[in-house]
Amino acid sequence: MSLFTEYKNKLPLKILDQVKEYTKGLSEAKIKKVLEATLKEYEVVKVEPGESVGVVSAESIGEPGTQMTLNTFHFAGVAEMNVTMGLPRIIEILDGRKAIKTPMMEIYLKQPYSKGKGIRDLALSIKETLLAEVVTEFVINIAESQIELKLDTEKMSELGITETEIATALKNTTKSVIKSYNIKTTKESILLKSKSKEESINKVYVDKEKIKKVHLNGVKGISQVLPVRRGEEYIIITSGSNLKEILGLDYVDESRTTTNDIFEIQKILGIEAARQSIINEVYKVIESQGLDVDIRHIMLVADTMCNLGEAKGITRYGVVSEKSSVLARASFETPIRHIIGAALIGEEDKLTSVVENVMLNQPVPVGTGLPGLVTKVKK
Repeated sequence: MSLFTEYKNKLPLKILDQVKEYTKGLSEAKIKKVLEATLKEYEVVKVEPGESVGVVSAESIGEPGTQMTLNTFHFAGVAEMNVTMGLPRIIEILDGRKAIKTPMMEIYLKQPYSKGKGIRDLALSIKETLLAEVVTEFVINIAESQIELKLDTEKMSELGITETEIATALKNTTKSVIKSYNIKTTKESILLKSKSKEESINKVYVDKEKIKKVHLNGVKGISQVLPVRRGEEYIIITSGSNLKEILGLDYVDESRTTTNDIFEIQKILGIEAARQSIINEVYKVIESQGLDVDIRHIMLVADTMCNLGEAKGITRYGVVSEKSSVLARASFETPIRHIIGAALIGEEDKLTSVVENVMLNQPVPVGTGLPGLVTKVKK
């Protein structure tokens, strides 16, 4: 133990913990040897002061990125269950897009469900059921301004939904629509008759479309579910995402359950979780393409996107708009707007970064250009 204390200030704690884990049962002399080799390796891979880490990372991600395919991954056995992968997914993450094409979740379960017990029923209970799914036909009677919902009794018994529950859901979720209708339920159908004598045909059609989307049960936003085996346990993969509600379920392992929507993670779990999610998501795409990029490059990108306390895309509206240098902002896009804006408020540029010094033909503050000469001039 005293050996590890000796190296406490020389090596990061994470590396020390890993060494401790791998050297269990070894003699003190051998552990000392391992620690020395680790320290030597650590000193070699440290970044030199003035190293252009941003450029190196951009090149390291961009070069293999050109070999990426524009593919989507399709889950077998479930229609409409695609996941955006490859280059489109990388662009989606790094642009900081709030509305992603294919939101999905990986829901890890507690025992006994993780062993596969009752997993099908559990998955179905998570899936959102909309009114349209338990109705075989919507019949509109124009003369009476009446909408008839013919119910699919088989599907209802499979999902454990009654006519009364459907009527209650209609009243609760579409109050503004239902106000103008009288509801009558029978075993086979639900009748919505307009209270006003002269309801326009157009309004009845619009109301019918709103009624189709009434939420009956399950978790809102989860449109498809797929139980899959991963290693020794079963998990549920979903199409659609609702992290807040899923984490509130008793049988869900909240420490491992995740979504591919970075902004949803930021909203519920905070900026550090969002940063980790960016790293995981980008790395997952790069790895699935069989490319090799050092994770530190991805970590730098994630840090840049999250260092202001909220995830921002690498665009003129995101990270670039927050740069303190007006010349750096102008070099990216819409230069005239930036320069006029800076001139109007008398903004100063300290020329501390690379771009603005390149523009003015001065040595850039990286590598040998980083140190400056300070001298006293004789009067």
